[in-house]
Amino acid sequence: MKAIKVGILGLGTVGGGTALVLQRNASEISRRIGREVEVTMASVRNLDSDRLCDCSQLTLTQDPFEVVDAAEIDIVVELIGGDTLAKELTLKAIANGKHVVTANKALIALHGNELFAAAEAKDVSVSYESAVAGGIGIIKAIREGLAGNKIELLAGIINGTGNFILTEMRDKGRSFGDVLAEAQSLGYAEADPTFDVEGIDAAHKLTILAAIAFGTSLQFEKVYTEGISKLSLTDVAYAEELGYRIKHLGIAKNNSDGLELRVHPTLIPNKRLLANVDGVMNAVLVKGDAVGNTLHYGAGAGAEPTASAVVADILDIARSIDAAPSCRVPHLGFQPEAIQPLHVKAPDQFESAYYLRFDVNDVAGVMSKLSAKFADQNISIEAITQKEPNLGQDFVSVIFITQRTREGLVDQAIKSIESMADVRADAVKIRVEHFN
Repeated sequence: MKAIKVGILGLGTVGGGTALVLQRNASEISRRIGREVEVTMASVRNLDSDRLCDCSQLTLTQDPFEVVDAAEIDIVVELIGGDTLAKELTLKAIANGKHVVTANKALIALHGNELFAAAEAKDVSVSYESAVAGGIGIIKAIREGLAGNKIELLAGIINGTGNFILTEMRDKGRSFGDVLAEAQSLGYAEADPTFDVEGIDAAHKLTILAAIAFGTSLQFEKVYTEGISKLSLTDVAYAEELGYRIKHLGIAKNNSDGLELRVHPTLIPNKRLLANVDGVMNAVLVKGDAVGNTLHYGAGAGAEPTASAVVADILDIARSIDAAPSCRVPHLGFQPEAIQPLHVKAPDQFESAYYLRFDVNDVAGVMSKLSAKFADQNISIEAITQKEPNLGQDFVSVIFITQRTREGLVDQAIKSIESMADVRADAVKIRVEHFN
């Protein structure tokens, strides 16, 4: 059979890793799909840079449009990042009748609806397994392996940088800023870490996961996003004392009254598997009505783990490249005409339990006053803890763990409590999930 010709846009860490895996495992790949897969072209910024892969048989160019316009290329692999030039190149590749593989979560989250429609019109595929959680294979797991299930919820540690920071804060008592600086020195975080620590990267990924889990269009703009930069060591330590760990999660729930799409710090009971995913590792919990809870764990980034997912997409396309489009797995796992922009709930409609910390004057009666404010909103309290004041302090920290309730009610209670004369500072609010 005719060899499949691949052109790569960007031969950096992931692009070089992809070419390396294809070269190193060429015979194994041929055994699996019955034909050869060859990288023949790549676009690069600098023609003289060192590469992870052997470039002796590759045509290198500094113009990525040469790759997408090359007649012999069957599959274009987009690995340059961003959502402007990458979008233009992807649309051009599709218009040229080429299949596309991408690791670009922002491209899919922001422009996937348009890209998929264009691809369907040209009878080509846009594959994006590596855009979420690197080498775990979570896209295929949800879209294909769990296709017989009605997915009820998913929750993921889908940004390794944030998970590394929270792990170090918990285990070593280090401040957020101190660990962030180390993450940058190790290459885990960019010079501008905003996308990682403020949850934007995770929101891109959650957008994709929610779309394939629930059969909805990609709705990044409706994802509630909260970062970890304001988390204090105090709350990390208190959570541990109470039997919880704080993780930065992307959570999607399919409720009868709409979807919850949210990224934020979350307390999880420390006996849950998800609570014990540490360092830069990723994990995604998926709950289906038939299978129950499943946990998918592995390396979420890095040259070869991400390349593993890129190559898997290339091979899927190579297997079905001569098949009728109707025989391919739909882009979002549901038939295109069945994709609906499902209603996404506003944050005040979220339902969760809550960790709430108030710093209050150490005076008689204050606890009963705080409790009364929750009772006014019909909020049930699971547990109350009062911490001893530190040396020289004239206030104490009081921590409430609520039972599940609507967030709007919690916010009303907080507003009322913060207006009290004995309350010394703004409340700390962190959502609590048990994932039973």
